[in-house]
Amino acid sequence: MRFSLPARVLIADDQIDVLIALELLLKGGGLHTVSASSPREVLAAVRTDSFDAVLIDLNYTRDTTSGQEGLELVSQLHALDPDLPVLVMTAWGSIELAVEAMRRGARDFVLKPWDNRSLLETLRAKIEEGGRERRKHKRSAEDLEIARQVQMNLFPRGSQSFANLEYAGRCVQAGAVGGDYYDFPDVGPDRFATVIADVSGKGIPAALLMANLQATLRSQCQNIGRPLTSILRSVHALFLESTDPHHFATMFFGCYEPGSRRLSYVNCGHNPPLLLRASGAFEKLEPTGTVLGLLPFWDCGQSDVLLCAGDVALLYSDGVTEAGRETREEFGETRLLDSLARARTLPIHELVESVMTDVRTWLGGADQEDDLTLVALRGVAPPASPG
Repeated sequence: MRFSLPARVLIADDQIDVLIALELLLKGGGLHTVSASSPREVLAAVRTDSFDAVLIDLNYTRDTTSGQEGLELVSQLHALDPDLPVLVMTAWGSIELAVEAMRRGARDFVLKPWDNRSLLETLRAKIEEGGRERRKHKRSAEDLEIARQVQMNLFPRGSQSFANLEYAGRCVQAGAVGGDYYDFPDVGPDRFATVIADVSGKGIPAALLMANLQATLRSQCQNIGRPLTSILRSVHALFLESTDPHHFATMFFGCYEPGSRRLSYVNCGHNPPLLLRASGAFEKLEPTGTVLGLLPFWDCGQSDVLLCAGDVALLYSDGVTEAGRETREEFGETRLLDSLARARTLPIHELVESVMTDVRTWLGGADQEDDLTLVALRGVAPPASPG
């Protein structure tokens, strides 16, 4: 069997006669070869070029029998490209060395002197296997990108205003998709609604649950004349019915009436939003019920608060206050309130961006472990009467 487009194989050994023998064998078998004589050259080649497989010796200049230098190279190659088939060769083989090489990411272990036919068959098999894995991962990446685009389209865009209220939101996901969401569902021309929620889990399963929860709430918002508690009871029942017992969601759902400036809300186990008054005082909008989708017997209460001119309410997910807990101290509620206080007079979308920047700055170079979601609501003075 010969490849119509020659597969590229990087071969590495510190002995020139071994390299020449391998080059002749592989070229005779229809494979294109590139040679290296040290781990440094191997890594440089993989970083700058594309290969279908790598065939490396385990021993170089450090010593002659332990294979440690080659094992370290296997680990480095696997970190650079987990899909790249790496085959190792040595004249000093043992079961322990073979097991360790495979544990670090090698696809096969070849003893010197090798059998030409067997080596070619093994290489071809691993090249085909690696190609299948690359195609599979490419399709998965493409599917994940589509899912990301779909989920991003579920989020509202930009900052807006409604009567005497300004509002904006932002979600920065830890992965391509996630379980946080916020929305400003349509509840008719005379009211404004906002929601922030966090579904248990991560990745695609959490994203699917998030989409389910969002659709469920939107369907119930068509009956906004009902009490908020009644709406959330229906949301809970539908969410419970459509999810596994170990899945749940926290949610804050609020409905604002501009005439009275009253924000009525139900907080289902979500982080208490911070309400910073124009006077500088602050309040927390504490939970009025437990999480959605976990318990068959469930109820919640409703609370109300006024949003006067200059008052700012900041809704957030737990990823915001818990940012940094894996590597240092959490960002925490106190820093979040300080960040809000510094940004309170900025245009509403800049306020959200400023707080988000503070959180991400706190993370530094550390990985973002959870989604970061913020929603800001600010009461504004009514426009002056003409005349």
